[in-house]
Parts: sequence; C-alpha cells; structure tokens
Amino acid sequence: MSSPLVHAILSRIEAPAASVVAQPVPPGGDESHEYYRRYIERVPPGNLLEILRRQVGEVVDFFGAFNEAQAGFAYAPEKWTIKEVLGHLIDTERVFAFRATWFARQSAGALPGFSQDDWMAPADFNRRPLQELIAEWIVVRAGTIALLEGLPADGPSRRGIASEREFSVQALLYICPGHVIDHFDAVRRLYLADPSWPK
Repeated sequence: MSSPLVHAILSRIEAPAASVVAQPVPPGGDESHEYYRRYIERVPPGNLLEILRRQVGEVVDFFGAFNEAQAGFAYAPEKWTIKEVLGHLIDTERVFAFRATWFARQSAGALPGFSQDDWMAPADFNRRPLQELIAEWIVVRAGTIALLEGLPADGPSRRGIASEREFSVQALLYICPGHVIDHFDAVRRLYLADPSWPK
C-alpha cells in the first residue's frame, strides 16, 4: 500500500472538505427495503462522513493482514474466497453509491437490481493481487466520501426506486459502511475460525 496514488487518495480522504453542508441522519424504516435494515443498524452512532473516512483504515488493516494464500481461501466449495469478498464489497459500494448519485440528482426513472452471484464469475477477482483489490476499494470509498461531501443540504433525504424498492440517498450511504461491517464479521466467523484456514 505504498504507491503514490494510494497515498494521494488517503490524503484526500483524510482532508475534510470545507463546504460540506449535507448532514445525513440514520434513515427511518420507510427509506429502504427491510432487508437492508440489517446493514443500516450496524452503523455506529456518529457523523456518517467521519464513519466512512475511519472505515478506510479499518479495511486496509483488516484485509491487509492477509497473505496471498489466505486471500485465496474459501471455507467451503462454491463459497467466495477472501479476494472475492473484497471484490463484492467493491462492486456493492459502487452500485449503491451510483444509486445515491442518481437519486440525489433527481434523475427520472427507476434503477434495476443486480445479482451479486452473477457478477462474481465475470469479475475474476482471484486473478488479481490482494493489494490491488484493497487499493481499488479505497478508490471506490473515496468516491462515496466525495459524493457525500458535495451533496446539498436536502440531498440525503431525496429518494428514488431501485430493485423495485424505494430508497433515500442517506439510506444508501448508510448501507455502505454497514455492509462492510457485516462482512468483517462473516470473515471472522466463517473463514478465520475454519480449521483449514491457512496459517
């Protein structure tokens, strides 16, 4: 994680924007599909922008602790490897941040859903070095942070339809860190505790 690009991105993440006016609040029950409440409820109390920034270091520390053998480990046949879990986090945040952008810009029309399993094979995350995937996740999270920093005051409360369900912008942005937290726990429970975990 020592490339100049990564350091530049991290510096941008750590430098608060002076013009931030949007103040997202924990979304209500009507701001997302019930399924996603599991992620929203995992987000700790506090300023969402700071939570998004702080999680960058947590992701770097968590996934950066694995070697390539561990990153290629799956706890059962047909289950994702650690690299694929991280790739899934990249894809999901990219999709949800795009949805938030679409709704914040008040674009007409509903957005389609996406199938995480259908996306996995074409992505071929296992061919890529783990550090490269970590760097990509940082880039995607930097975009999410920049989006939130640039929203107008009423931006977080704007809404739209995705996957035939209504979401608010702030619900989509809360899902992003909650989804990461949920997968941290899944990796600890299903991968690190597996007797076959590479040492």
